[in-house]
Amino acid sequence: MRCLYCGYEDSKVIDSRSAEEGRTIRRRRECFNCGRRFTTYETIEDTPVLVVKTNGARQAFDAQKIKNGIIKSCEKRPVSMNSIDEMVLAVTKEVYNSMEQEISSKAIGELVMTELKKYDEVAYVRYASVYRSFKDISSFLEELQTLMDSKK
Repeated sequence: MRCLYCGYEDSKVIDSRSAEEGRTIRRRRECFNCGRRFTTYETIEDTPVLVVKTNGARQAFDAQKIKNGIIKSCEKRPVSMNSIDEMVLAVTKEVYNSMEQEISSKAIGELVMTELKKYDEVAYVRYASVYRSFKDISSFLEELQTLMDSKK
């Protein structure tokens, strides 16, 4: 494995641990050249799941896009990075456990909103406002009312 810092092509594994419920192996490495340490991850290669966008276009499922959207909706909110990773993992598991080769972007958005609602209601409403493309204040208020009703 090439060193992240000096580019040397040889390093030794110092520690290996299972991560993400056994789906990933986290390895701590040390460069033979500069002695600095870095982390690598080894994951199982999954069969690609295609996301069907609203315009009919298809693209490979990318958990990083889910993470970016969640991070954006959680900006300035008390949601830890660990919680965000848990949400991304939960959504990714749902997508792959569906055993479908294609999933609609709408279904993924619903999965993300379900997870966000568990952690932070403000982040949920932020995500929903973009995802559901609220046209006016009344549609926004309807979503808030639904959220308030579900809390009762």
